[in-house]
Amino acid sequence: MNKRILSLALPNIITNITVPLLGMVDTSIVGHLDTEGSSIDYIGAISVGTMIFNFIYWNFGFLRMGTSGFTAQSYGARDLKESMNILTRALFIALLISFSLIILQYPISLLTRSFIENKNGVLDLGLRYFFILIWAAPATLGMYALKGWLIGMQDSKTPMYIAIMINLVNIFFSLLFVIKFKMKIEGVAYGTLIAQYSGLITTIVFWQIKYGKLKKYFNLKESINWDKMKLFFKVNSDIFLRTCCLIIVTTYFTIASSKMQYPTLAVNALLMQLFTLFSYFMDGFAYASESLCGKYYGAKDSKNLRKSVKYILSWGLGISLVFMVLYFFFGENILRLLTDKEHIILAAKDYMGFVLLIPLTGFVAFLYDGILIGMTKSAIMRNAIFIATALFFIIFFTLSPFFANSALWIAFITYLLGRSVLMAVFSRNLIFNNKL
Repeated sequence: MNKRILSLALPNIITNITVPLLGMVDTSIVGHLDTEGSSIDYIGAISVGTMIFNFIYWNFGFLRMGTSGFTAQSYGARDLKESMNILTRALFIALLISFSLIILQYPISLLTRSFIENKNGVLDLGLRYFFILIWAAPATLGMYALKGWLIGMQDSKTPMYIAIMINLVNIFFSLLFVIKFKMKIEGVAYGTLIAQYSGLITTIVFWQIKYGKLKKYFNLKESINWDKMKLFFKVNSDIFLRTCCLIIVTTYFTIASSKMQYPTLAVNALLMQLFTLFSYFMDGFAYASESLCGKYYGAKDSKNLRKSVKYILSWGLGISLVFMVLYFFFGENILRLLTDKEHIILAAKDYMGFVLLIPLTGFVAFLYDGILIGMTKSAIMRNAIFIATALFFIIFFTLSPFFANSALWIAFITYLLGRSVLMAVFSRNLIFNNKL
């Protein structure tokens, strides 16, 4: 079982580490701009731009998560026709959503202005980044659907190759536009835009080479049948609501940071890169959970389902301890890779203790997300995050008058711990005490 988990998890880890690297590369490039003031403002602007896209794209995370769970179950049941229908349905929905987002980009920007303060023109810079990168929506959401389908088909290597390519393209063009052509934040946005479409095109080519024979099962009418579309959305509504809560918390984290004393926004933006790095690393094992648990659930193999859950949680604990040690000894070094502004690094060090708690309090939540997505038991995820989100806001508003930014971090750590404990408790009987 360990070998099977690692064969799925390691490529997914490499894939997912490259996701925060896209944001970290953008942050690092603008964090080393020559002018002191503008460098800090650009870090904040990237944080604002990332927040907007997180709010947009994460709300449609069901395109990946729901697709992987359904596909893994059809794979376990050996139903290739249904696997093709799932992919077609997901891509169709991805295109509808992405074109709607492009049409609504200006209302989205106005909504953002109503929530984010424009200190030192940071919001204006962030929206310049947004108006360019929103045109990558079709590529981004299309890859959500394709990635989820590939994970469900037990293929974690193809997404890995694509992710590495996207990252290299992003680094090359972002550096070219910013360093060579002096395009500043616009250069970073265009570099990422080009990288996303390069990834989509390459993914389609890979799919044709490896899975082209499945085209014989293509049936657009059957795939987008209204009854099946309604079922798709009904099953994924819990994932959507769960993701909405996740976005509300992470978005409010940025909003609250922007309203605190300057430069808290830049400090928290840097520290959240460490959280993001851990979360995507841990999601590598969560994606392995989706593949394995979905396959065993679809095949009604309760013995291997339980075994895979136990092994995956053991790996998660080990990885979280490694990250705690890594951040304890090398956290400051990682921050220095993101910016060379000494006063920002010194301010960030005051909150590193909270970052050290993230791996231990959060790893169970990440892994149970994958386990439950694979089993398409998303109601448990929804219920757990509803309660955890309420805890976040109760704790923050209670403590913020006394502890300011520390209150924000305490609330965030409690939110992670709440999700971990609640999902483990709510799903125990389902996984360990029932036969499929």
